[in-house]
Amino acid sequence: MKLYNGGIIITGIVIFALLITFPFWWGKGEKNPAPVLSVDTPAINQLPDKRCLEDASFMRKNHMKLLNTWREGAVREGQRLYTATDGRSFEVSLTGTCLHCHSNKDQFCDRCHNYMGAKPNCFSCHIIPGEVNK
Repeated sequence: MKLYNGGIIITGIVIFALLITFPFWWGKGEKNPAPVLSVDTPAINQLPDKRCLEDASFMRKNHMKLLNTWREGAVREGQRLYTATDGRSFEVSLTGTCLHCHSNKDQFCDRCHNYMGAKPNCFSCHIIPGEVNK
């Protein structure tokens, strides 16, 4: 059996394979530097030990799990108090607790979320500090 237009077919297959695999090999070897997050806010600067609810590594890995747990507990079960692993207690509130200290959303939250390609829906309900509710 003879393959008619074999050169064109093989060229088409090669071009197709290159286009399909393009996203995988285009950025190979390049490093995208992690964002530098600003924790320089008046509320954080007033803290004597500049500690968050939990340690920084826990918050980097688990802040969304923590916020989801807070949301479920506060909205569905009325739990409005969080006790940290070191025994400190905090009000369960995104705007009152988290954004009280991290009031620089564009320099803290947004930089990391943009770097990771995350699109949290927190602010579909919550008001961003400093913004007027429209």
